[in-house]
Amino acid sequence: MATPQSQNSIERQEEACPVVASIEQIGSQWRLAVLHTLLEGEHRFNELKRETGANARTLSRVLDDLGETGFVERRLEEDAPIATYYSLTEKGESLEPVFEEISCWADSWLEGEAVDA
Repeated sequence: MATPQSQNSIERQEEACPVVASIEQIGSQWRLAVLHTLLEGEHRFNELKRETGANARTLSRVLDDLGETGFVERRLEEDAPIATYYSLTEKGESLEPVFEEISCWADSWLEGEAVDA
């Protein structure tokens, strides 16, 4: 038999599940960096590598993950020279207000703290 206290704990866990699931999809340092960079528009692989500071292996893995989860799409231009471009999908673009809110929060609460960007 669940006590009122344990019932409240279960309810909080159920409420947190969508948050936890969301963070699992977008929450790594590199995923956030790539998503934030792509909010500026389409980028080539080496541009993303330079902008985010990720190494090639990490960036490749992150782009694959973001593609599989529907946040990023890949476009191959086969004219010489062959180039691969990455951009946000509608799902990825929908994160823009989230980034804006996080930025506002950081402005209010991280003032004076060292923030690695």
